Amino acid sequence: MARPTARRSRHLLIATASALTFFATISGCVAMATEDPGTTGTPGTGRGGDDGKGRGGASSPAGPGSGASTPPARVSAEISHESEDPGKTVNLTIDDGPEPGWTVKVLDLLGKYDAKATFCIIGSRAQEYPDLVKKVVAAGHRLCNHSVDHNTAMDKRPEPYQERQVLDARTMIEKAAGPGVRVFYYRAPGGAFTPYSREVAASHGMRPLGWSVDTHDWRNPGVGHIVDAVKKGMKDGPVVLFHDGGGNRGQTVAALEQLLPWFKEQGYAFAYPKT
Repeated sequence: MARPTARRSRHLLIATASALTFFATISGCVAMATEDPGTTGTPGTGRGGDDGKGRGGASSPAGPGSGASTPPARVSAEISHESEDPGKTVNLTIDDGPEPGWTVKVLDLLGKYDAKATFCIIGSRAQEYPDLVKKVVAAGHRLCNHSVDHNTAMDKRPEPYQERQVLDARTMIEKAAGPGVRVFYYRAPGGAFTPYSREVAASHGMRPLGWSVDTHDWRNPGVGHIVDAVKKGMKDGPVVLFHDGGGNRGQTVAALEQLLPWFKEQGYAFAYPKT
């Protein structure tokens, strides 16, 4: 077989190089087309993205109070009736606010006696009075989710409704409170918990919160009745239920004026419910 000439050899080399370049280009395109979009997409897409409801991963628009780009850690779904601190403690819980006038009066009393409390806030009220929520946070108290609109029959409603009441309220409260503020608990309106609503709350970092002592202060039964209910009921547990919203809370304020120094005289330490 005759040997190729120099010119023919050059033509063969050029053709070979062109073919190699073509195949390299095709291989690169195939690799790009099959690459995992979840690792190269823009924030908010693929595996780590938000689901459009503020519950997603790294690119979720972290709502105020989240303090991080990931969902809060799951907590126990059992209803808390205990204090997180050992010893002789009282856990003051203040429901149904914020309420102009009454919330500030309660805050002033708590400050006067260096007492801490957990405010169980209705989402729609937080949306209406965000400055009062910020006052609660600025005073060093904890926040609790008390549903969007305090429907005491929500345990009879479908699960999607319950979920919205829990999660929408948390969003409203966090927005009102400001960045980095955590909602620690969820208290069902009127105690209308269901296994489902407790699980929704717990899976989003909010411990279901009960109570040990019901003062019935929302009924305005008289200052003496509220005071007696607390003094007699402390044997049943540390979590005491008061209200700063839902009407005239003058009796509650007057009862707290008597009870806060009494707690100190009896050796109780102010603490928070167990998370």
